Amino acid sequence: MRSFLKPLAVLAALPLAVGASVISTSTPAAAATGTITGLGGKCVDVAAASSANGTAVQLYDCNGSAAQQWTVGTDGTVRALGKCLDVKDGSVANGGQLQIWDCTGAANQKWTASAARDLVNTQANKCLDATGNSSANGTRLQIWTCTGTANQKWTAPAAGGGGGDTPPPAPGAMAVAPYLYNGWGNTPNPVTVMNATGVKWFTLAFVLSNGYCNPQWDGGRALTGGVDQQTVNSVRAAGGDIIPSFGGYSGNKLESSCSSAGELAAAYQKVINAYSLKAIDIDLEAAAYDNPTVQQRTIDALKTVKANNPGIKVYITIGTGINGPDTSLINRGAAAGLTVDSWTIMPFDFGGAGQNMGTLTLRAAEGLKTAVKNAYGYSDDTTYRRIGISSMNGITDVNETVTVADFRTILAYAQQHHLARLTFWSANRDRPCPGAYPNDDTCSGVSQQAWDFTRTFAQYAG
Repeated sequence: MRSFLKPLAVLAALPLAVGASVISTSTPAAAATGTITGLGGKCVDVAAASSANGTAVQLYDCNGSAAQQWTVGTDGTVRALGKCLDVKDGSVANGGQLQIWDCTGAANQKWTASAARDLVNTQANKCLDATGNSSANGTRLQIWTCTGTANQKWTAPAAGGGGGDTPPPAPGAMAVAPYLYNGWGNTPNPVTVMNATGVKWFTLAFVLSNGYCNPQWDGGRALTGGVDQQTVNSVRAAGGDIIPSFGGYSGNKLESSCSSAGELAAAYQKVINAYSLKAIDIDLEAAAYDNPTVQQRTIDALKTVKANNPGIKVYITIGTGINGPDTSLINRGAAAGLTVDSWTIMPFDFGGAGQNMGTLTLRAAEGLKTAVKNAYGYSDDTTYRRIGISSMNGITDVNETVTVADFRTILAYAQQHHLARLTFWSANRDRPCPGAYPNDDTCSGVSQQAWDFTRTFAQYAG
């Protein structure tokens, strides 16, 4: 086995913007549930996923959480978390703010959707509108005179359209985030890689336990102020960002060292707060994660993280066989109601050289797709948009060979199916070896130019 493997990122999306198109109730149809998306591709969202009366409705990155699942009823209501989309104090004035409230049947809770994608409040005859024409996370939604502008255009579940299986939005640049490791070896300058390839994100490995429930880089380097902090700063200064990976193959795991889901969630939160993160990656590949108690603790902690960090993405990265991964963790996550932004497999170390790794990767990915679809009940399209591939470039731990041509095969598959994540271990290895392959994660061991593997996956647009 290689010394270090890929992380799992947590990502969750935020609330929707005001001024959305009206939901139509003019034809009798079954209720439909899903996201309402608007300006900037953001989702209509209930702030902090709170079901309390008066909770603000806003725009936020789409994350698949219950706070962004809206049921469009045949009675004209739009509901989330058991409450109705409501114009505060029954206002009919421009700027009347949106909130959720107990469903009363009043006209300030009735909406219609037009063919022009306006979402109109029946009482005020005004449009759902994103305040200030802003798509920033946290933008309050309001009602305003219908103007036909982009901040009043919404894509909502159509009545009669079935259950809540709306595919998540395209994953964007963070989908391609090669692993970068500062622990040892000749770590490349990430800005050099960014300038040469166009990649913007890196998965920074690995956050571990220091022997207690305390997160540190590699379990021994301070969370902030050291080389890892410098990496984050330089990547962000160059217009990119990072996703920390928790776990990997070696070292003490937070998931084992923390004694409860609450403690583990607090450890994750410490890292999220330190770097104002948009995503996290949980790399569950060591024997420590085989314990059902550790698995459940991890799932429960991630649910807390998603609830407390609207818009954050959570990626879970796991090993796999040729025909797909073990399904126990996926089934456990689905049963607990955890929405994972990408269940990601590591399709290598299958057991020998001489195999076509591009073909085997696609075979394993189809097994992952089947497992996630069966667990969550998604459609085929939505399932593909919630899975990912984390390959290994060059010679693997068991002497398989993953070539740049194999990466092109994987890229084509990802583009066809709109995968949520397309990454690899690692940027450190993405360069030719000056001599014989040293098996120390400083080069790939195959014929290539520097950064060829990164350059290939950087073409992925989701």
